[in-house]
Amino acid sequence: MKSEETPFEGGPMDGRVLPVLLGITGHPPKTYRIPVPDPDGGPDAVLVYRRVPRGPGKVGLSNRWKYVYAPEGVPPRRLNWPWSKPDATPPGKPDDADG
Repeated sequence: MKSEETPFEGGPMDGRVLPVLLGITGHPPKTYRIPVPDPDGGPDAVLVYRRVPRGPGKVGLSNRWKYVYAPEGVPPRRLNWPWSKPDATPPGKPDDADG
């Protein structure tokens, strides 16, 4: 398996660089979860990091990634079928001030 040195920003892992396994597409996972054991023997806490682009890549090379701390966790996923209706939008034209 191929891995890539990926930096982490924010939260307890701020400033660390870890080797993250790449998927079949050559990208790291969209979210990275780190279980943290509770010292009192309670349930484990889970740190969640989201993948974001690291910055503009060099011409012709793939974009690199970094992980940013997400204290709110991962938002629930919604199915995105081609026939699904988009989220509700207010009536009227987008640039109409009166609605």
